[in-house]
Order: sequence, then C-alpha cells, then structure tokens
Amino acid sequence: MRKLILWCALLCSAQVCLALAPYVQGEKLPGADLPTQLAQLEKKLQAEGFTVIGRHTPTGLPGHASLVVTDPAMLEAIRTIGGSAVIASGIRVGVKTDGAVSYMNPDYWYRAYLRGQFKTAQPAAKSVQLRLAKALGEGPGFGGDVPEADLPQYRYMLGMERFDSANSELSTHASFDDALKAVQANLSSGVGATSRVYEVVNRQSQTAVFGVAMNDPGDGEGWWVNKVGADHMAGLPYELFIVGSKVYAPYARYRIALAWPALGMGQFMGIISAPETIRTTLTRVAGGTVPGN
Repeated sequence: MRKLILWCALLCSAQVCLALAPYVQGEKLPGADLPTQLAQLEKKLQAEGFTVIGRHTPTGLPGHASLVVTDPAMLEAIRTIGGSAVIASGIRVGVKTDGAVSYMNPDYWYRAYLRGQFKTAQPAAKSVQLRLAKALGEGPGFGGDVPEADLPQYRYMLGMERFDSANSELSTHASFDDALKAVQANLSSGVGATSRVYEVVNRQSQTAVFGVAMNDPGDGEGWWVNKVGADHMAGLPYELFIVGSKVYAPYARYRIALAWPALGMGQFMGIISAPETIRTTLTRVAGGTVPGN
C-alpha cells in the first residue's frame, strides 16, 4: 500500500513538472508612463542580444502594452525548419503602467508553434529563455497550465481547431511576392482598422510573419481582451503569416485558447463572435475574399 501511495505521488509530481504555463512574471519596473516603461524594457533586452522589432499599445486597453523582439539564433533555427515555423519569430513581452512585466514562456509557445520540429530549435529556445530571465527576471509562471506533450497538437477541447486547421488559410496569391505586397499594402492603408506592429520576412524560404493590431473600437482586440483578461499582454499581437503564395492566421478558437488556456467555457461564450470576426478582419488584410462582400 505504501508503495502504491508513493507511486501515485511521484506520478502526480511528474505531471505537474511536465505542465507549462504560457507566461512568466518578470521583475516589476518603477511606475511610469508606457513609453518610458517600453524604453526601459528595450534597453534591458538589447543588452542581452535581442533586436526590437515592434511596440504594441492596443486600442481599448489603456495602460497596457507589449514589446516584440527577435533573436538571431532563433530566427536561423526557424529559417532552417521553414514553412509555418515563421510564426514563432516574434518574442513578446507585456508591460503595464504600474510596472508589472510579463513575457511569453518560450518553452510553451515554441512547442506549440514549431510542433514536431521543436527539437531542431531547442538549443536556441533554451538560450532565449535564459536570456529573457536574465534581462527581465524570472518569477512564477501564470496563465494556466498545459501538459507539454499536448502543446504540439493543442486544442482547447474536442472538436475545436488545432494549429493547422483548414480555416487558418486566408488567401492564395500568384506568388510569394504578390502575397507579401498584398499584406504590406493592406496593413499600410489600415484595411479593417488594422495596423502593422512588426514584420519578419525571409525571402530565401519564402516565408513572412506580421504582428497585426486590430484597432476597431467595436470588434477589435480591445473588446475581447477586456473580457478574457488583459494581464496576458505577452499574448499579443495576433499573427498573420505567409508561406509561399498562401496567407494564414491561426484560427481564434485555437489562438485565443492557447494564449488564455485557463479560461472557462462560459468566458469563451462571452466572446463567441470573436473567432469569425478576427478571421474576417485578417482575410481582408490577406487580400482574400470575405463571404458576403
């Protein structure tokens, strides 16, 4: 009996160890306005070899912002993997005017986005994790817990979308260059009340990724993030990516659930219109055809 109890305890302990949270709390900054907070974060991250590629201050979420950086070794690993791996290029850090800092947990997000190719990028991912901790501090993880073995094929519940669901495809163009030009032009002109937060383009692999701000005051990211939790700022911005001549974005029943895995079904029902609204907005950005238009 004692052996059985010990075995159960060890099993439960192993399961806890193998569960990952999407975010890590950093060390709090002195309170200040957001531009000052972001400038402090940029300096810390640049000192650890990261390159700043974008700032995001979402419409409808006053006092909240995110910063996006890249890492040369991680970008090289992503280029080697190719294809949809490009979505993992941005490393996101959240900040609030009270000085609270958080950042994406690389182990969590890279396992989800790189899926079966995670091992190829694991050395670079580990380096990213260590240097984020050095730059920003390493407090407890938060935001929910997902078993690491589930992340490559993650979905919120049976019947919901995974990373590569069919409705993640938004449009097809004649070539990679045409797809890239369409997305760049639409973001520059603010199609669908959107704007570009960052972009990473790799012409050699014919891949690109964009961080997209959805700024519509009625149905942009502000309204649904306020409902599900603005503390997860390191989950923004939303990504749109190009592989060859096709443009994709992870469907929101996957992407929102991945970024807010601890939400209850009742909370998701409160934003039931968000997945299709997001898809419609990003389809317009991708130069695709929106049904009914």
